[in-house]
Amino acid sequence: MLEPVRSSPSPGSIMFRLIATTAGQKIAAQFSLASGTAPLQLGRSPKADLQTPWDQRISGLHLQLQPEGSALRLNRLPTAANPVFVDGREVTSVLLQSGQSFIIGGTSFELQLSIRSDSSQPPTEGIRQLTIERQSLEQVRFNDAARRIEVLTSLPTVIREAAVERELSLQLTAMLLAGISDADLAAVVGLTDQSQPRIFHAEHRFDAATAVAPSSRLVAAAMQQQKTVLHIWDEAAANSEYTQAQGFGWAFCTPFADLGGEKGLYISGRGTIEPGQSSEQRLQGDIRFAELIADIVTALQKQRRMERQQSGLRQFFSPPVLEALGRDLDTSLLEPRECDVTVLFCDLRGFSHRAEEQADNLTGLLERVSLALEVMTSQILRFGGVTGDFQGDAALGFWGWPLESAEAPLNACRAALAIREEFSKAQADPGHPLRDFETSIGISYGRAVAGKIGTREQVKVTVFGPVVNLASRLEAMTRELHVSVLIDERLDQLVRGRMNPGDGRVRRLLKVQPYGLDKPLFVSELVPPAERFPLLTDQHLADFEAGLQAFMEGRWSEAWSFLHRMPAEDRAQDFLSMLITQHDRRAPPGWDGIVRMKKKSGA
Repeated sequence: MLEPVRSSPSPGSIMFRLIATTAGQKIAAQFSLASGTAPLQLGRSPKADLQTPWDQRISGLHLQLQPEGSALRLNRLPTAANPVFVDGREVTSVLLQSGQSFIIGGTSFELQLSIRSDSSQPPTEGIRQLTIERQSLEQVRFNDAARRIEVLTSLPTVIREAAVERELSLQLTAMLLAGISDADLAAVVGLTDQSQPRIFHAEHRFDAATAVAPSSRLVAAAMQQQKTVLHIWDEAAANSEYTQAQGFGWAFCTPFADLGGEKGLYISGRGTIEPGQSSEQRLQGDIRFAELIADIVTALQKQRRMERQQSGLRQFFSPPVLEALGRDLDTSLLEPRECDVTVLFCDLRGFSHRAEEQADNLTGLLERVSLALEVMTSQILRFGGVTGDFQGDAALGFWGWPLESAEAPLNACRAALAIREEFSKAQADPGHPLRDFETSIGISYGRAVAGKIGTREQVKVTVFGPVVNLASRLEAMTRELHVSVLIDERLDQLVRGRMNPGDGRVRRLLKVQPYGLDKPLFVSELVPPAERFPLLTDQHLADFEAGLQAFMEGRWSEAWSFLHRMPAEDRAQDFLSMLITQHDRRAPPGWDGIVRMKKKSGA
């Protein structure tokens, strides 16, 4: 829909484009209007020139649009039941410039000034088209150099303080008119998604109603070649009745290089240009001035974009990783690749239940959850890990990318024990905001793909593969096995073989086949060192593993005896003891030592 009744361009008309966005979908219409013609009416009625049947909050005839130069006057009609908003305020009448939006109900409308077809402009045989090579301008001297330098020195501040793109476009066009005295029109132009030229903002030195619209042919040529392209209408064409009325003389378009051909500067003026004359020298100086502005804008925009990228990425990396990546954060090292990683998944236990209990203070709960997530991520970063996205009340960290390290698996284990210790300290402090929070952690080691993903404006880092799924499964199993930290078999071997007992210990708990997985695996508990966790001595750990071995071999009475040597406060024995009790301390027929989960842990 949004089909205009009057859409054919007529002499003196200006092409507009109206883009409606509703429920994530975009609907576009292009129409032409000339000064003095009847305005277009927008609404849900079939009588409306621009029909919007999808939004019930738009009246049958809601508003009208009347051209005023290169802008549109929006007038809300008396028949409109709901308000019209522009820039967050309700309006009944407002002059809309290209790039501005208005909102009715659940629909946002953006106005764009389209560059009209050159069919209504001078014929091509009256145009000299020149592609400007940069080296040809190197020796060009500026006329009125002091004024132009003054304009250029203010440009970095303008770019830095421009909050939105439209504000930057407005400032740039004003600067171009200030620096190029012969220009009648300055515009920021570009290409639509359909590669059609469009205007982001245009500024006229004189009467906008009689000014010529930018040439689509010129804009398309400059964007395609990524060089400044100049059009000069020859003397015969310039003296014709048509061009005198329309104000043609010369125009050039300078693209912003290295920004993907997205935008460029368009400048035009009246009068003839003859080779070798002072007018040509002035025009060369004008082109060089525009190219300087384009270069500065491009450089500062790229720098600002890189700073946003780097700022967004730095939150994911620990100081040693950032130091290795360098001051400029070489993002080539962050490209996705397959590598060996250790993945840590940390969740808050009982969060859903706690949210129901504190429904009247969800803001306070959210603050406490944020504090808990900060504890998790700070320890991940402290031990050289990379933080991935938060998943509700859970944090994801991984090691082994972007820098490989033999210590990566052990550092993941150290981070897990540090997280456990921080929450244990909080539980021992009655006044601590995290006193009633418990965590569960799963860690796995294996092959995965890790790297940065996202757009140029918003970059994140992530890891994906079976190893991530396993870490999540292990975290969920901690609840059933009544432990805080679970690790897989490969990490068990690494901790036993390489970790200093003063950093951490390990206790094998079970050979299990999780629900939905084809292969069984050993799972182990990561235990704090004896100095910090004297409840479990090394002898306790040895007795438990002896009991596990007896359990797997079907000697359940013997297993029961070993398991009951554990301290009463240690609940890791509960799961095996319950199974043994249910079977009267006798292994069932065909027992193979594997516990098969009947449902997904945590479900």
